[in-house]
Amino acid sequence: MMQDTTANLAPTPGSTPTTNNIRLLVLDIDGTIVGESNEIERPVLDAIQAVQAKGIQVAIATGRMYRSALRFHQAIGSGLPLLSYQGAFIKDPSTGTVLRHWAVSQQSALQLLDHFEQMDAQHLLSIHFYIDDQLYVREITSETELYAERSGVDPIAVGDLRQFLLTDATIAPTKILALSQEPDVIDRLLTDLRQRYTPAELYFTKSVATFFEAANPLVNKGVAVRYLAEELLGLQADNVMTIGDNFNDVEMLEYARIGVAMGNAPAEVKAIAAWVAPEVEVNGAATAIEQFLL
Repeated sequence: MMQDTTANLAPTPGSTPTTNNIRLLVLDIDGTIVGESNEIERPVLDAIQAVQAKGIQVAIATGRMYRSALRFHQAIGSGLPLLSYQGAFIKDPSTGTVLRHWAVSQQSALQLLDHFEQMDAQHLLSIHFYIDDQLYVREITSETELYAERSGVDPIAVGDLRQFLLTDATIAPTKILALSQEPDVIDRLLTDLRQRYTPAELYFTKSVATFFEAANPLVNKGVAVRYLAEELLGLQADNVMTIGDNFNDVEMLEYARIGVAMGNAPAEVKAIAAWVAPEVEVNGAATAIEQFLL
């Protein structure tokens, strides 16, 4: 895990950390700038646009598919690459150039599928494979339908995911997602697989309590934000502010000079943040932006 560069920023009442050198703001989508409405509310959009008017660039880092996240990227008028799939897929929408794509190896994908099937005797898991920015599933479950509706994507049912992968040796998922309506099932899955695999083999996280996500071991939002800031924009961590709400945001909150957790974040995420904003349903991201950048 990256070194925590934000711990010294936790503000005392009536104080605000120095933010004159912030040149990049990176935002998560779900639970951060988007709540139940699945839209960016006007106060949040106004705050983002006010920041951009000051010359601060704004980017999105999300676990969503690229195609699902694109409308939010366009809504905020970002001119930067879009960091999708937890940073596994980074693409510049303005040019169509894929700047980075780190996928899960086919061998690892098959091993994970074996584990899911061995564990899922009661059929509590819906398995999603993301390949070439398409969503592939074994069958359309109720969980998949809800996910697809919110994401704005059409899942492709292929029956046996194992046989589908083996049709071509070059198929490698950008991300693997296991969904369950039972958060305890996701927690057990996460604990079990973290005992079986080291961080050097696969990256595991939760974006919400019911989503288990697996990606290439080089992937996390902290790595993606560092790449955007340092390699593409010539900035440093001291020039970056990030806002997120869940475990998949931890690395980017730790990387940035100012890492803000949403009020709806789990306690463990709030604990590593420099500041905790109000919840997403009361436009907490706008409050955070106003607190530090406006």
